Amino acid sequence: EDQRGTLSSWLVYRTNMGRVIRGQRKGASLIFKSHTTHRKGAAKFRNLDYAEKHGYIKGIVREIIHDAGRGAPLARVMFRDPYRYKLQKMTFIAAEGLHTGQFVYCGKKAQLTVGNVLPVGSMPEGTIICNIESKTGDRGTLARASGNYGTIISHNPDTGKTRIRLPSGRKKVIPSVARACVGVVAGGGRIDKPLLKAGASYHKYKAKRNSWPRVRGVAMNPVEHPHGGGNHQHVGHPTTVSRGAPPGKKVGLIAARRTGQMKGGKKKFNE
Repeated sequence: EDQRGTLSSWLVYRTNMGRVIRGQRKGASLIFKSHTTHRKGAAKFRNLDYAEKHGYIKGIVREIIHDAGRGAPLARVMFRDPYRYKLQKMTFIAAEGLHTGQFVYCGKKAQLTVGNVLPVGSMPEGTIICNIESKTGDRGTLARASGNYGTIISHNPDTGKTRIRLPSGRKKVIPSVARACVGVVAGGGRIDKPLLKAGASYHKYKAKRNSWPRVRGVAMNPVEHPHGGGNHQHVGHPTTVSRGAPPGKKVGLIAARRTGQMKGGKKKFNE
């Protein structure tokens, strides 16, 4: 009887809940998966090998191509395999100023020139870099969007770490042997031009994934969203939610340390 009672109360609890909200549907549903049909493949550095660790290897830019759903152009770079008789065809994120026929050098002893790939420890402080590795040999994960770049702030030879500034303004410490491309990602200024009409936005997101148009929570009914309902469009309660909130409630400012406008300038919060 106790078990039956708990089961019935659980069923009542389930039936009293609202609909499955958008954030929950994105986890399991197939309609939100990324549209990868026209994409040109993962844009990565070469695998970290002996040639790059101790010297350099030369490649040539064969073509600059557009990648569907990505703001930055890609560069097809050909390398001769140092160990086998074959070519290595790599897809790099193009740095601004890269052109077809250009030689690209990758490795510890490569020159500090736009488009070359070096360990961050081999570059002087203040160097502008993009497509930065956050861990050694992960082949590039940071500052990859069009027009983005990071800056080398300082080196610590004792610990083998380098401090960099990310495009967000945040500072991060990475291993000095982690690689990065010299320069700024191409395709900058993309957001300066307004989209002007809904159709432009429709086609932009059609190439990326099903994430547009996005209905606001306050414009929904209470059954569809925690912010829904009411005679005027208002949230009606604080929008901060805990880290451990159940999935149907976890919308808004999740586990926010602070809310409101940043006062006192960026410097205070970036340190």
